[in-house]
Amino acid sequence: QVQLVESGGGLVQPGGSLRLSCAASGSGFSISTIFKFYTMGWYRQTPGNQRELVAAVASGGSTNYVDSVKGRFTISRDNAKNTVYLQMNSLKPEDTAVYYCYAWGLTPEYWGQGTQVTVSS
Repeated sequence: QVQLVESGGGLVQPGGSLRLSCAASGSGFSISTIFKFYTMGWYRQTPGNQRELVAAVASGGSTNYVDSVKGRFTISRDNAKNTVYLQMNSLKPEDTAVYYCYAWGLTPEYWGQGTQVTVSS
C-alpha cells in the first residue's frame, strides 16, 4: 500500500507563490523501487466541478501542463526522496482549489488526500 501525502497549501495573495509537495510512502516493500516508474501529477478541483489535471511529470521526466498554468507552474520530481513538487508562481484567484497528487502508470493507482490552495486578497 502506498500513501501520498500533500503539503504546502494555504492562503496567498494574488501574484504570490506557493510550493506544493507530495511525498510517497509505503509499507511491506520499498517505495523507492517503484516510485520512479509512476507518472506523477497534480489535479485540482473546485466545488461542483470535476477534477482537472494541472500538471504531470512522467517517469522519464517529461512534463505537461494545462494551458491556464503554462509559464506560471512548474512540476518536478525527486525520485531519491519519493516526492513530487508543484511550484506555483503568479497565482490568480482562479487557481483557488483543492489540489490532489495522483500516481498512475502502474497498478494500482493512488490519490493523495488533497491540500487547499486559496488565492485571495
